[in-house]
Amino acid sequence: MPTAVRVIMLGRQGAGKGTQCRLLSEHFGAPHISTGEMLRSAIRQDTVVGRAVKKVLDEGNLVEDDLMVSLVQGRIGETDARVGGYILDGFPRTVGQATAFDHITEVRPVDIVVNLEVKRELVLSRLSARRTCEQCDANYISDGNDPKPWKCAKCGGLVHQRDDDTPEAISHRLDLYDSLTSPLIDYYMSKSRLVVVDGLGTTEEVFERLTSAVKAAQA
Repeated sequence: MPTAVRVIMLGRQGAGKGTQCRLLSEHFGAPHISTGEMLRSAIRQDTVVGRAVKKVLDEGNLVEDDLMVSLVQGRIGETDARVGGYILDGFPRTVGQATAFDHITEVRPVDIVVNLEVKRELVLSRLSARRTCEQCDANYISDGNDPKPWKCAKCGGLVHQRDDDTPEAISHRLDLYDSLTSPLIDYYMSKSRLVVVDGLGTTEEVFERLTSAVKAAQA
């Protein structure tokens, strides 16, 4: 039986975490847990959580720590994550979330924390051109000549620019990352769990670096 993998993926928004996490999920057989997708799904379904976080996300701000920890704790307690591990994307975002997560995963600790490193200037350009399916969250890149309406090749949903992908919201999110999330790098480095992986290159090249890093952490 394959060994479960438990991975936390850090990196600026637009670094390619979502794509790489999905590939790692398929490769290792561990669920890809994206807190961003969880929250956007809650908004689409107009749940209590969705109504509470919509304005926060639209403005590019971070959802409060207690709510995020509670959501993630519930998700990793589900059978697929308990058995196969997880590829955690978008959490933790703050040192407070990280310390709380360490506490709730003492029995099954994280194997590796990856910092997928891509410069701020590049991710700003990527995010400004990103378009997302409102149904399945598939990502596309706008070349300025987008079809109208733009329909998702995967599910047929409408492809649009997310409210938090405007230049103003993107800059605000990146500022928040630098001030709040970057300290996570120091936090995990002090625990000897952090590995920095270069996020530049083709999807295949980055994926090869990531799988090598995860396998080395498990050796």
